[in-house]
Amino acid sequence: MKVTLLSHTPQPEKLAASAAKLCYSSSDIDGITQGLDDEKTASYIDMLVSIGHESVMEHASFTFGIEGISRACSHQLVRHRIASYSQKSQRYVNEDGFSFVTPPAIKDIPQAEQEYNKIIDEISRSYSLIADMLTEKHKNDFIAQGMDEKTAVSKARKLANEDARFLLPNACETKIIVTMNVRSLFNFFRHRCCNRAQWEIRAVADEMLKLCIQTAPNIFRHAGPSCVAEGKCPEGKMSCGKIIQVKEKYAQFFE
Repeated sequence: MKVTLLSHTPQPEKLAASAAKLCYSSSDIDGITQGLDDEKTASYIDMLVSIGHESVMEHASFTFGIEGISRACSHQLVRHRIASYSQKSQRYVNEDGFSFVTPPAIKDIPQAEQEYNKIIDEISRSYSLIADMLTEKHKNDFIAQGMDEKTAVSKARKLANEDARFLLPNACETKIIVTMNVRSLFNFFRHRCCNRAQWEIRAVADEMLKLCIQTAPNIFRHAGPSCVAEGKCPEGKMSCGKIIQVKEKYAQFFE
């Protein structure tokens, strides 16, 4: 799994501080950034986060490239609706010999991993076989319609991928580009950095948070699972019961 920060709004902290300052100032737009040095910007951001004035954070956004995750993970990721996504298509990209993700718990049991790999190999073999059969069928249909063979093969293969992908498992690796504004990231981290989140998306969220902290440490100083961001766990009886350890873990992100 690899997470890369591809782009972000320039000077995200100063932008959020300027937006907040405008709400409480009679200054015109040209003068709204005056006096916002690094120290004042940091102070403004800390105040905004402490009072929950998060709407001004929506002006800043971060774009990540995420690869080497499973489709099971990406299905969870795209449930966060206030975001933009571009994902590798299994309809247009052939998945012969596809890469896949194996859960650590399965790797810990040799017999389980052996069975897991056996099924993946069988799926991969069947995918390739069915894709070839479909390609041949569609190619012949296109040629019968008067299409030249080279064009027919290219078009047939794309149609074959479209149906053969139904075989592909959640373990299949994918790549995705994600853009979220800061407020959406706060929400994402509250849910997905939590110990109760699934292990893979929690690992993705942790890497995203580390990159955000490197870029805008004042904005993301208190970001993380709810017990870090809000000082309490909302999970009730389903709490992991490890608030102290979790807070220590995320404090290390600033070291």
